[in-house]
Amino acid sequence: MAKAGRQGPRASVWLSGEGRRSGRRAAQPSGLDRDRIIRVTVRLLDAEGLAGFSMRRLAAELNVTAMSVYWYVDTKDELLELALDAVFGELRHPDPDAGLDWREELRALARENRALLGRHPWSSPLVGTYLNIGPHSLAFSRSVQNVVRRSGLPAYRLTGAIAAVFQFVYGYGTIEGRFLARVADTGLSPDEYFQDSMSAVTEMPDTGGVIEDARDIMAARGGDTVAEMLDRDFEFALDLLVAGIDAMVERG
Repeated sequence: MAKAGRQGPRASVWLSGEGRRSGRRAAQPSGLDRDRIIRVTVRLLDAEGLAGFSMRRLAAELNVTAMSVYWYVDTKDELLELALDAVFGELRHPDPDAGLDWREELRALARENRALLGRHPWSSPLVGTYLNIGPHSLAFSRSVQNVVRRSGLPAYRLTGAIAAVFQFVYGYGTIEGRFLARVADTGLSPDEYFQDSMSAVTEMPDTGGVIEDARDIMAARGGDTVAEMLDRDFEFALDLLVAGIDAMVERG
C-alpha cells in the first residue's frame, strides 16, 4: 500500500491503519508517545510554518534523535497528516439537540472553520494535499452534511451548497491567515501594516485612483480595525451564500 506523501489515490496514514494505531511499538524509545509528538508538531508548525518544519527540528524540540521519532511515524507526511486531523479536533460542533435553525448552525460551522485556518495557516495547503479522512475531519464533514440536509435542498444539490460555503471559507481563511502571518513577520500590528500599505500604494501614480475608489467602498462598509473589516466582509458574504441556499430551496 502506498505511504502518505507518495503518489497514488490511497496515500493516507488513515488507510494504512497507522493513523489509528495506539500503544507502543516493541523496543521503542521511552519518554515519548505519539500524542506528545503531534502536539509539539502543531506548536512548531504554528511558530515556524511548513517551510521551517523538519523531523530534525522536531527531534531537537523533543530532545531526542530524529530516529526516535520514526518509531512512532514512518514518514514526515504521515506526521503532517496526523497533525492536520488533530487541529480539526479543535472545531466545535453544533449541539443537534439545541433546536437551532440550520442557517445559524451553518454560520457557526463556517466561523469555526475560518478561525481554524487563521490559527493554523499551515493547515490550508495540507487540506488540499491529503484525503482528510481522519476522525476529526470526518466528524466535521458529517456535521456540515447534517446541517445542510435540513435546509430543504434536494440530495443532488447538497454537495454544491457545501462547496459554495466551505470553499468560500477556505479561500477567505487562507488569505486571512497568510495576511496575518506576513504582518507578524514585519513586527507591526495588522492595523499599522494596513495603514502603511494603503499609504504606500496611494503614492503610486498608476494605482492612486483605484485606491481612492476603494477607500470610498471601505468607508461605506465601516470598521475601525482590520479585524472588524475582515469580520464584516466575512459575515456579509456568508449571509449571501445562506440566502442563496434559501432562494434555491424556494425555487424548487
